[in-house]
Amino acid sequence: MNDAKAPAITFELDGDYIPLCDLLKFCQITDSGGAAKHLVAEGRVRVDGRVELRKACKIRAGQVVSGEGYTIRVV
Repeated sequence: MNDAKAPAITFELDGDYIPLCDLLKFCQITDSGGAAKHLVAEGRVRVDGRVELRKACKIRAGQVVSGEGYTIRVV
């Protein structure tokens, strides 16, 4: 995956963390939680540059989630 030209989305975290699939759904990367889980299961999501396969991975402030056509910076 080459995400260098993907537009960056800034997501302001409201608590300590957000589950990965919830973040993808909230940022409208996917239309549903099921679609988000499928995207993660296929290995098409990266957290801080590494492929992440855990659907409920806790995403915290300072992390970057990316994939084909998007980059989400969590603040």
